[in-house]
Amino acid sequence: MSAPLPREQHVLISALGKNAPALSLMLCRACQDSRCSVISSRLTQHGDHSALTLQAAGSWDALARLESALEQVGHRQDVMLSCTRISAATPQRPALPYIVYVSALHQPDTLTELCQFFTDQGIAVNNIVYDSYPAPQSGALMINANITVSLPVDTQISWLRDQFLEFADLLNLDALIEPWRPQFP
Repeated sequence: MSAPLPREQHVLISALGKNAPALSLMLCRACQDSRCSVISSRLTQHGDHSALTLQAAGSWDALARLESALEQVGHRQDVMLSCTRISAATPQRPALPYIVYVSALHQPDTLTELCQFFTDQGIAVNNIVYDSYPAPQSGALMINANITVSLPVDTQISWLRDQFLEFADLLNLDALIEPWRPQFP
């Protein structure tokens, strides 16, 4: 006899489309109409397209209705949709949240190098916001990166900070790593 399925299940939806407000509304309404709840959502603008990632939760039949509704919406709208069933967040080992700020001249491999550094140190990357823009005075293409990481509690923070700053100097990055703090208005 198999184990019973958990009452609440989760699905992760990614959508690409041109109209950000319509994209958000469409997915939120599909969740509501299917009796699912939105757990988390991220919307970003990329040129003339938007990318929306949304996690929804509900009973197995509610998620089945949502998946069916998404197929219909994907065909009617000019939207690329993908969804996959996922597990709810599981408790992780204790970790210290830190945030990394980077500003630099745009180089094609900067984000790859940053990810490689944290992977080599055994540090989990939780969130990346990476944008490029022309510098106001010179027009040179610049990057800004904000990366949220989780440091294992046994990490020697002063050693890691020294390693990271040395790494940043080698790549000519203006960088900072500091404890994550909630942003209040």
